[in-house]
Amino acid sequence: MAQPDFDIIIVGAGISGITAAYRISTELPRSTYTVLEARQTLGGTWDLFRYPGVRSDSDMYTFGLPWYPWRKREAFGQGQEIAEYLQAAARAAGIDRHIRYGRRVVSAVWSSGQQLWKIRLERRDVAELAVSLSARFVVFATGYFDYSRALETTIPGLDDFRGTVVHPQFWPADLDYTGKRVVVIGSGATAVTLVPALARRASRVFMVQRSPSYVFSKPAVDTSEMVCHDLLPGSLASRVLRWRSIVLQAAVYQWCRACPDAARKWLKDKTANQLPSHIPYSPHFEPDYNPWQQRLCVAPDGDFYAALRSGKATVVTDNIQTMTPRDVLFHSGRGIPGVDIIVTATGLKVQLIGNTVLIVDGQPLYIKDKFLWNGVMMQDVPNAAFLMGSTHSSWTLKVDASMQLFCRVLKATLRRHAAAVTPRIRDGPIQTVPLLNLSSTYLRVSADELPRAGDRGPWRPESHFLVSVLKAWYGDLNEGLEWSLHPYP
Repeated sequence: MAQPDFDIIIVGAGISGITAAYRISTELPRSTYTVLEARQTLGGTWDLFRYPGVRSDSDMYTFGLPWYPWRKREAFGQGQEIAEYLQAAARAAGIDRHIRYGRRVVSAVWSSGQQLWKIRLERRDVAELAVSLSARFVVFATGYFDYSRALETTIPGLDDFRGTVVHPQFWPADLDYTGKRVVVIGSGATAVTLVPALARRASRVFMVQRSPSYVFSKPAVDTSEMVCHDLLPGSLASRVLRWRSIVLQAAVYQWCRACPDAARKWLKDKTANQLPSHIPYSPHFEPDYNPWQQRLCVAPDGDFYAALRSGKATVVTDNIQTMTPRDVLFHSGRGIPGVDIIVTATGLKVQLIGNTVLIVDGQPLYIKDKFLWNGVMMQDVPNAAFLMGSTHSSWTLKVDASMQLFCRVLKATLRRHAAAVTPRIRDGPIQTVPLLNLSSTYLRVSADELPRAGDRGPWRPESHFLVSVLKAWYGDLNEGLEWSLHPYP
């Protein structure tokens, strides 16, 4: 068997990659690893996104790292704060010394003859020099969206508009929207975040949506959280608040799915009480789906509704018919005149492994054709983890549980003196079920590009974070896994 450059290569230095590196360094301290990052700094999403108001849409007690508690009293971190927090966490754990920046992974090639992965990458600091590294195991921690391209969407007449058009993913640092009339197209978490931030300086902000979302207000600093911080030591307070939030998230999610009519009424009452008199609840805040069939949008301290009450922002629920050089016209006959800036907050382009080409024993492998084993390893792909966060709780919870499970698999591989471990479907065909249980547009249009989930055994999709943790700690590692003790001939 050939000697690899590293035992483990991690692709991506965002919050998933940092989580992976921490688990490997603490649970497999004798293993050598490196983290390959295409950008010039760590942080992933929180280094890339620079649009006004960018923040977490989950509380930082659960979105943050369990081994490096979030110390601020504000539960929802601002983008720059999260980037700095991740940098500090990586330094504290010594992870930063293992990161190689400016390395974009082009392909990952598995050889059963050599029992290792060869990772081909481009070094952007050396005139796009192509080099390669090898490892026994690889962890894809690249997040869930395409960093270089936004989700393509058709907006009638957009080419005729003569103002500024910007997508939040690529927000220009020099864009001055002071005193401007701004149209934000979209109704998801990004739009709900942008509207109050833009309204502070813009002349007027219009959120244009074809269909509404649920927008739920939460205190940025909860009274019970303040009491917890005042009474308990910092690290203990963070752990208590983390588990409190995990339990509350689970309870709210399960209640919304089990009692949708009651959840709808509760959200309607909460929303109606915060709206100004000139903006009715229907049709602007009455979605045609039940709560948690799509993620709830969060408004810390109700900032979104405060912007509406101020008169600086409003909501238009209609279909765009066309645009003129400065106007947005709707099918209803209404329009928004004198528009200076259009923001297309229409979603992200889903991409799980950073556009990496996967090849196993000379054959290209397409993730859309393969099932996920316990949400972390992929059918017929040896010695690899594919990290995906949760759709109905904080992203990092599921990522951390997945890495704990993968570390158990690695330890079992070492104990067995095995060269490779591969998920296999051996007991007949299984029925495909949706991998993600949300109906968001950007997930729906990308469904054919995602890995598959099955209707039984370790191929079932995630049900809840607590279930993922139990699988990570106590799950059967023999079901669906095949260990190779010697190199293939």
